[in-house]
Amino acid sequence: MHGELQNWKSYLQFIEGEMAFIQGLLDSYVFEPCTPKLFERLETFKEHFNTSKRKRKSLSETIKKHENGLGGIFECVRDECDDHYYQKHQNLNKKITDYIKAYINLKKEVYDYAGSVLKKKKPSY
Repeated sequence: MHGELQNWKSYLQFIEGEMAFIQGLLDSYVFEPCTPKLFERLETFKEHFNTSKRKRKSLSETIKKHENGLGGIFECVRDECDDHYYQKHQNLNKKITDYIKAYINLKKEVYDYAGSVLKKKKPSY
């Protein structure tokens, strides 16, 4: 379980850095200004990223609490206690997996949209 927690923390840290880059892209002026509904679409993406950011932060806190609680598993004398920790871990695993899938879908939407409306820079020869 500890190894899985470390992987989750690593994924969420990577996503945090990636989100900063994507938000910088969304805030930049590299988009074609004549694109219909550009501003509205960018604002929608920004809102979705802010929501995703809050979820990521909440999951990070939950992981910390879960990790701190894992020490108690060694003090368990009953199988029920082990089962409780395992069940909490499985529930957290599902939340992390669902979050990562949703984040990847959001990122794909942004990349697909951004790729279609980025300013076309002419190559210099």
